[in-house]
Amino acid sequence: MVSLSAPSGWREGGFWRDKYFVFANKSAWLLVLLTLALPGPSKVSAAAEPVSYNNQICPILSEHCFHCHGPDSAARKPKKHPLRLDRPEFAYELRDDGKPVIIKGDPATSELVRRITATNDEMMPPASEHNPLKPEEMALLQQWISQGGKYEKHWALIPPVKSTVPKDGARWARNPVDNFIARKLAQNGLAPNPEEQKARLYRRLSFDLTGLPPSPAEVESFVRTRSDKAYEKAVDRMLASDASAEQFTRLWLDAVRYADTQGIHLDYARSIWPYRDWVIAAFKTNMPFDQFTIEQIAGDMLPGAAEGQKVATGYNRLLETTSEGGAISQEYAAIYAKDRADTTTAVWLGLTAGCATCHDHKFDPISTKDFYSLTAFFRNNTSSILDGPNGNNAPTMFVPAYQDAAEWKKYNQAITTTKQAMAARQREAESAFQKWLAREKTKSTAPSTSISPALNLSLTESNGPSLGEERGNKIKWTGGTERKAGPFGPAPLVNGGAVVQEAAPVVARNGQASYGAFIYVEKKTEWRRLLADERYRWLSRLGLVPVRGASHSAYH
Repeated sequence: MVSLSAPSGWREGGFWRDKYFVFANKSAWLLVLLTLALPGPSKVSAAAEPVSYNNQICPILSEHCFHCHGPDSAARKPKKHPLRLDRPEFAYELRDDGKPVIIKGDPATSELVRRITATNDEMMPPASEHNPLKPEEMALLQQWISQGGKYEKHWALIPPVKSTVPKDGARWARNPVDNFIARKLAQNGLAPNPEEQKARLYRRLSFDLTGLPPSPAEVESFVRTRSDKAYEKAVDRMLASDASAEQFTRLWLDAVRYADTQGIHLDYARSIWPYRDWVIAAFKTNMPFDQFTIEQIAGDMLPGAAEGQKVATGYNRLLETTSEGGAISQEYAAIYAKDRADTTTAVWLGLTAGCATCHDHKFDPISTKDFYSLTAFFRNNTSSILDGPNGNNAPTMFVPAYQDAAEWKKYNQAITTTKQAMAARQREAESAFQKWLAREKTKSTAPSTSISPALNLSLTESNGPSLGEERGNKIKWTGGTERKAGPFGPAPLVNGGAVVQEAAPVVARNGQASYGAFIYVEKKTEWRRLLADERYRWLSRLGLVPVRGASHSAYH
């Protein structure tokens, strides 16, 4: 048994749905589901009380009848004319005798009632199943038929309706939750527990709303408070805290399979924390649930989508992904779409749609066609399938840390303003610049001074005589026979004006090139690296001093 009580004065609305009481706090987000631990389908306390198919009848049929007369076509009986009791269009279908097995408002003539109350071989379920109906279950089925045998849609497809709060527990009930609990206790012959101690009540509340134990000072303050509004104020204070937003975010992240790694193969890191922070902010600001839903599923498709709305769609990127070498992208595209459809239907619709992957769902109203129609929505994206050596596969966007967001926005605005000012100044100066340029072009330019090298040694690809130039005079040198070791191979001796031969690399004689040479000057102890331009004019620094060429290298 679950019992919750609070000081008088605490009044909030709620509604009863499928053995749950949904207790709506001032915050549109707080939905507390209280499950009553009942031994089985509840008895009807009064003949006039409506019998609910979803709450009372469906559990009986599912336990005793659906195995042979339910959604599984392979197990359905009888084979000649299978009977289904899970859907009204089949349950009220005319049988071989010209009548349906359930006659609305007339349990006495309904074949279903005759079979479940039989004591011979026609009894249902058969004795061989060893799963007989209890007398109270038979009575409940008869009462349901007498009230018209009304079927209901799957609970997840029915809009919640606020029920009338019962009068039970008038002596001790302090909020609508207590009234519903009192009614169920009375139906089962149970009495409520004594009122909980205030310290324990506050501790439970703190764990529920923040996930954290209260401090001793907070507990003592609550115990000492005599105000009827103490409990309500404690709830409001906790709901406004960061800890409460993080507590509800933790539960939400579990549902949407949040993880900061890709989950498969090498389990690379995934930088998805901005989505986590977005969810925390949504709970903290009490974002309306419809907005919370739209922005996560398709926030980036909204007109003029803001950064936060794009971040919200990180929900669609939370699934396990892979970059394994043997993975087939087409196969994983289907796997990813199925994962997204499974998660979305489970979290938002309360349906196990994944069961329809291979066949029509055996319990929920989902066909295989419906399931794959939904997966098509999630395949309409630009995200790559195989994510490579990290979990941050494209498309991605830069998002500053929450605490840096204000500064980041300010600096981006400053950069934009500065760029605009620079562009404006450039446009303003363009006219003056063009005038200056035209004026300069009219001025005569001084003739360039030709500089000739003192010694020009052309590289050659052969070992034969080479032509050179010494202070403007044409010379023909055959090269020397002595070789000097160098970093690019042996280089010929340059002595008395002999041209360098056999040097690497070979450069076309008439082409333009730059090259460097390691030159060893006789009677000097240091090595000097000299660079020449395409006319080798820098070699003029050597004059006519005899040198030994060590090696050459070209810079193209």
